[in-house]
Amino acid sequence: MDKDNRDDFTFAKLSDIKHPVTFRISQLEGVRRPKSVTELLQHPELRFHGIQSPTLSDLYVTCQLVADNKPLTIPFRTSFKSFKNAYTWNEWITLPIRYCDLPLSSQITFTVWDIGGPRTAVPVGGSTFRLFGKKWTLRRGKHRLLLWPGLEADGSVESTTPSKMATPDEMGRLEKLVKKYERGDLPKSDWLDKMAFRKMEEIHAVRLAGETEKSDDLFLYVDLPRFDFPVIFSEPEVAPPPSTVTTISAVVQPPAAPSISSSFDNDTNLWSIVDPDVMHENPVEDKHRRLVRSHRSSPYDRELKPNAKIRDDLGQILNYSPSQQLTSEEKDLIWKFRFYLARDKRGLTKFLKSVTWRDSSEVKQAVEELLPQWTEIDTDDALELLGPGTLDSRVRAFAVKQLSRADDDELLLYLLQLVQSLKFESTASDQRAISYDDSGLTDFLIGRGVKNPVLGNRLYWYLMVEVALEDRVMAKMYGRVVFRFMNKILEVYNGSERRELMRRQGLMVDTLAKRARELRTSKDPRPKKIEKLRSIISDSKNNLASMPPLPLPLNATIEVTGIIAEKSSVFKSNLYPLLLFFQCSDGSEYPIIFKDGDDMRQDQLVIQLFTLMDQLLRKENLDLKLSPYNVLATGPLQGMAQFIPSKTIAAICSEHGNLLNYLRVSNPDEGSVGTWGVEPSVIDTFVRSCAGYCVVTYLLGVGDRHLDNLLVAPDGHFFHVDFGYILGRDPKPFPPPVKVCKEMVDCMGGPQSPHYMRFKNFCFTAFTILRKSANLILNLVSLMVDANIPDIKHRDVHEQIQEKFRLDLTEEDAIKHFEDLLNETSYLTVVLDRIHDLAQYWRS
Repeated sequence: MDKDNRDDFTFAKLSDIKHPVTFRISQLEGVRRPKSVTELLQHPELRFHGIQSPTLSDLYVTCQLVADNKPLTIPFRTSFKSFKNAYTWNEWITLPIRYCDLPLSSQITFTVWDIGGPRTAVPVGGSTFRLFGKKWTLRRGKHRLLLWPGLEADGSVESTTPSKMATPDEMGRLEKLVKKYERGDLPKSDWLDKMAFRKMEEIHAVRLAGETEKSDDLFLYVDLPRFDFPVIFSEPEVAPPPSTVTTISAVVQPPAAPSISSSFDNDTNLWSIVDPDVMHENPVEDKHRRLVRSHRSSPYDRELKPNAKIRDDLGQILNYSPSQQLTSEEKDLIWKFRFYLARDKRGLTKFLKSVTWRDSSEVKQAVEELLPQWTEIDTDDALELLGPGTLDSRVRAFAVKQLSRADDDELLLYLLQLVQSLKFESTASDQRAISYDDSGLTDFLIGRGVKNPVLGNRLYWYLMVEVALEDRVMAKMYGRVVFRFMNKILEVYNGSERRELMRRQGLMVDTLAKRARELRTSKDPRPKKIEKLRSIISDSKNNLASMPPLPLPLNATIEVTGIIAEKSSVFKSNLYPLLLFFQCSDGSEYPIIFKDGDDMRQDQLVIQLFTLMDQLLRKENLDLKLSPYNVLATGPLQGMAQFIPSKTIAAICSEHGNLLNYLRVSNPDEGSVGTWGVEPSVIDTFVRSCAGYCVVTYLLGVGDRHLDNLLVAPDGHFFHVDFGYILGRDPKPFPPPVKVCKEMVDCMGGPQSPHYMRFKNFCFTAFTILRKSANLILNLVSLMVDANIPDIKHRDVHEQIQEKFRLDLTEEDAIKHFEDLLNETSYLTVVLDRIHDLAQYWRS
């Protein structure tokens, strides 16, 4: 056949169709027979069913789009319609999802409902219709769906209510031929076609009259849009993991591949097809793995000892970061020496990554034999095992057992992540899960929370925030945890009193949130807002000025008895946060900032990690005078933070000219040498805290740093506030990685001063200490990826933080790298701060 005469095959890609999914529910065909007298006598309630009516009863159809056992839309239903001769709807349904967003496993469930009695409905039948055929083509045209009598449509992957019969009847066979005829796949002959269609109408009439053997079958007819061309499923191309790409490119691609692929990329007429098997196991490699790991050799594996070279190779693998993927050779090496590694606490996470979880014999040996005899592991590895990648609940239970060794103070440091880990417990009911037991994480957290009131109070608020989020499935799960927690508290001494205290905390927070919202939305000037706030606090109806002793939600070790109205104020800010001075039972005061309309969960996470890093430094006898003030999100868009009396560097420079003058006013010491008339301890505190925050803000990639969110307390404590940008995000162009401003350096005496040299040495020491705990910090951040916090929604946060630690470098090279970053910071920071000052001036 000549090329010019050859017919072109034309099709459309699903990813190019931006229209919403639309279909028409046409009609119901088949004979519905009323129940017999015998059935009515046995079940009298059946007489209320619509089918018993002498006329056509009111039927309606519900439909829903599902994929992979999960609903993609809410159920839709046809409007009310009165039927006369036949059940015909002819109603178009438009779903709130576009064709280009459909997954390949998309199905639509159809259920026809009839009257089942007063205010009740019973299913006439249900059917599950797949939107894509076997060749990944979108179905189109008219379709006849078999209804399974008395059943609601089942939208699971292996549906029990499929729309097609295993052996189609005569009418089904003819309708399939009609579709081919309409597509032009069958030759047309006018005289023969008329005879064939007349015969089909006779068969159809006999079917409707109920005179065939399968006359009890019911069918629902639906119409799908008839596109001009076949629509082929396609989706955005997903790049495989780096390790896979490296392996494939190194082994498969010929030398000329780069030039060929680049020419392909430039050709807009070519369509790249995603290989669905690219991420699947290579059968050749799978067979090789089974031969290498033959279970007949397991008795010999118990006595295997690595030689010096293999010990070095194993040590290198054990030092990998949690996100590093293992090659097949590394997995085989770990498996071979699994019994030897059982005495190494670092080896468990790498061993579990080397297990082939679809191989039941390997899983049995790993979980039932090796796991119980493995040595105790560190906290960072236990947290890694509680992440979404661990599907076997027995492994998760082992991690919970390791965590139980931590005391309450240490557990409080990880509590935020452990509450997030409860989301991954639900995978035990997922099809992918290997074991269906409960890991015990919920009971562990509840038990520790019941024993320790401070821990329990923080657990309560973490859970309540999750209950208030938009994800209703997770909110329901967390609601069950709260219910169990509150019931468990009643079993201990004074449990009812503790529940009442938590209830009162909730009432107080709700009152503050409501009043803060009113003040924020009112158009009054700030002095008027302050006046209103103080009158609100003084009003006895609000129970704020005086209250029975109540643990403060922000810090349950503090017991408050009311809010001091005359000291409370409203900040000058877009959200007008409240400054509230709480009166404590011991006579002291505890000032807090209360915000409404702001998501404080990111600030809460950053402060939690600052607190953890401070503890890690102190364990190494390095006190950098960090001030990780308390922060608590009490809802998705509200929360409170501890207020530390201090001033911004911008305000200090405006009022005192520089930081030294400010410190000298509060802490003068005329006899001091080398500290410019300031007490030496104050300068020491300033230098240490500058170094501490310089390192911790660098590791977390804190952005949007300017002189209005850098604060200094009168005693020399320097600290950061406002963490709306983290992990490299920054509204400024070219932000410096290390945040050190000129005003800080000048206060130390300049870049050549002894204090600045001490500052740099503190930075290097702190960076070195925190690098040793890199895995712990990485795992804590990874557990928060599904928390819906703005800056850590992306899955590459692990790599972003890991890049900051530079674990690929030696300790000396890492220090040199950090010193280079410090030296780059100087002049660019000054320029950016001045730009921010101008912006603030024009805004005011």
